[in-house]
Amino acid sequence: MRAIVMKEFGGPEVLRIEEVPDLEPRPAHQLVRVVRAGVNYADVHARTDSYLAPVTLPYTPGNEVLGTTTDGRRLIGLTQGGGYAEQAHLHRRASWEVPDDIDDDQAIALALQGQSAWHLLFTAAQLQPDQTVLIPAAGSGLGSIAVQLAKRAGARVIALASTELRRRLARELGADAIIDSTADDLAERIVEAAGGPIHTALEMTGGTVLRETIAALAPRGRLVLYGYASGQTTDLPTRALMEKSINVNTFWLPHLYADRTALPTSINALFEAVRDGSLTPITGAIHPLTDAAEAHTTLATRTHLGKLSLDAAH
Repeated sequence: MRAIVMKEFGGPEVLRIEEVPDLEPRPAHQLVRVVRAGVNYADVHARTDSYLAPVTLPYTPGNEVLGTTTDGRRLIGLTQGGGYAEQAHLHRRASWEVPDDIDDDQAIALALQGQSAWHLLFTAAQLQPDQTVLIPAAGSGLGSIAVQLAKRAGARVIALASTELRRRLARELGADAIIDSTADDLAERIVEAAGGPIHTALEMTGGTVLRETIAALAPRGRLVLYGYASGQTTDLPTRALMEKSINVNTFWLPHLYADRTALPTSINALFEAVRDGSLTPITGAIHPLTDAAEAHTTLATRTHLGKLSLDAAH
């Protein structure tokens, strides 16, 4: 089979297509022929050796897969690498059959980014109706889902986005206020747009954006950290957090893989949200497997909207 194989860490150019042996059956796993492989910031961190889990070379990236079994069932699942290939192993506890009324492009957006958005809002942040929540990267795959899920839950959404195209998408998805995340006076703009300090904030950028987000939070507000896309792992300002009794939580989806109820609950909720029309996964560019490097370049420029994925058949 064909797979993307990294033999060194570095830029997108280290993602090279190779012929590798077909996979053999594995206990407790289902072997699928990959239809779509999701492209996520976790893959960038793996490529640059900045991932939360150690990466051993040679390595095939990809933690999110939609594929078909030999008996024709469509599955989405979460992997610990190996997704950028024509075949993948999906653990039975971290894979789910896709209903017939959910198409491939909708489904691939739900496995990792959809479930991350759901658990960020409802498990980590414990979001309640009528609360105000700040959602970063609102035009991205995860961010666009989080905006819709928060609105579905009755929250007031303040969206951050770095480009006009993404800000326009956030507005179309129902965000109550949209702010340029590159603005110098970001905290002031957030507070002004929200009509006061915010109750809940998701944060995945790091650096200046993290500090400005903390400044915009109300006393006893909630901050949920789930990434550092800027590459800046700024130390948390302890004094600023304690002065307002900010509740800080962190989230990494793999810690739920072994939970017997968390992911089945969220994937079924996501399927239902798509089914009732309150959630529309935004399909971004679909690149051939051979163009994985180009997909990573596109992800870094943030010029796309919604979910990026690889078509493993091309």
